[in-house]
Amino acid sequence: MQLEIKNISKKYSKNKYGLKDFSLTINNGILGLLGPNGAGKSTLLKMIATISKPTEGLLILNKNNIAKDANYMRKQLGYLPQDFGVYPNLNAFEFLEYMAAMKGIGGKNLKPRIAQLLEGLNLTDAAKKPIGTYSGGMKQRIGIAQALLNNPKIILFDEPTVGLDPEERVRFRNLISDLANDCIVILSSHIVSDIDTIADEVVVMKNGSLITKDNPENIIKIVADKVFESTINKEELSQFKNEHIVVSTKRKSNQLAIRYISDNPQENAIKKEANLEDAYLFLTKTN
Repeated sequence: MQLEIKNISKKYSKNKYGLKDFSLTINNGILGLLGPNGAGKSTLLKMIATISKPTEGLLILNKNNIAKDANYMRKQLGYLPQDFGVYPNLNAFEFLEYMAAMKGIGGKNLKPRIAQLLEGLNLTDAAKKPIGTYSGGMKQRIGIAQALLNNPKIILFDEPTVGLDPEERVRFRNLISDLANDCIVILSSHIVSDIDTIADEVVVMKNGSLITKDNPENIIKIVADKVFESTINKEELSQFKNEHIVVSTKRKSNQLAIRYISDNPQENAIKKEANLEDAYLFLTKTN
């Protein structure tokens, strides 16, 4: 599978773009999308899902123009949008059977497939309960299940781990890792650790533009010698933020332990091992 995104733009008004001259080639595996609010991640996923058309540019899946042949994409697509709705009076089995009918999926393998997904997402015990009684995390897991019903070759997840507890996030990452050998998985998330642990490649976006695309290890190398920790007084924090990129703060008695990115660290600063979150913050703050 190969998805080519060629110079696409999404223009909303004269001076407002959701994406601008954006190009990317995506092959089998897991691609993580990182970017602040307004970066264009959801806009990109909607265009790949054929919900929205680009103002300019091309989207090519296996040499097929999906703007002209949307059904070619839709037959192979699994999609979990950021705002996913459910029918509260249906139970999980009924809802997934309904979604399967909407997607044109049926046959003797459907019920075993639903049971397999419910087990993989830890929903078997609640499968006969109305979805309206589910927690937010359980509803999100139903959304993940419907995206995977048709054994898709292109899987789009927009903030899939919102509402999931740490154990459920691990279960989700394991499930997706098992799927990624022979399909394209695009995962958009503001939780950097979800992408760091499973993505083969990472895209960092800002203001509708591509900053970088590479494997996580190479992106982390960008800040390999720039991450430090210093202890400061609380009243120094405001000035410190003006001089450095602050990643996190931790209280230590009456002081603060600051993890930060800088070319000019404070005297006695402790050098720390860089991670993807450090690199992401550095790239989005400096570009």
